[in-house]
Amino acid sequence: MERPDLSYAAYARDRLAGMPSPADPEAFALAYHLLHLSYLIVADLESHIHRPRGWTLPGFRLMFKLWLLGPTQPARLAEISAMSRSAVTNAVNTLERVGLVERRPLPDDGRAVAVALTAAGEDAVRETFGEQTRREQQWFATLDTEERATLTRLLTRVLTARPEDAG
Repeated sequence: MERPDLSYAAYARDRLAGMPSPADPEAFALAYHLLHLSYLIVADLESHIHRPRGWTLPGFRLMFKLWLLGPTQPARLAEISAMSRSAVTNAVNTLERVGLVERRPLPDDGRAVAVALTAAGEDAVRETFGEQTRREQQWFATLDTEERATLTRLLTRVLTARPEDAG
């Protein structure tokens, strides 16, 4: 089956191959495919799993982090989520309104708070985690265990070496 998005990527890469520097067809192809895959996965997870629950993928990601970490300060959530503090605050506000998370004062700092899952939030994450895991497995079923590990290592290496000002 021909995929127009992949045909375009091949066309663009071939066009760039004939251009002078700084054109870099390989960097283009890699970035294009990573971005395109990311957009497709986000849209797929949101439409099949998160929007039917009234959530977004970033909202679920925050709840998932809270499920693993326990109560966490908003600044830390922003730091590990590649989200701005205001985006975290907006997501927490939305999740708090529907009873999935709550803010708790920190005992040693009366002004600071941690965000924590409520019992309903924990149940929701646990249920949704299974569905999301099954969907992620479908996305990566074409790769064997070793290929998945290799791709994960390579992506981690790129993320580790990213430009300092890239967040």
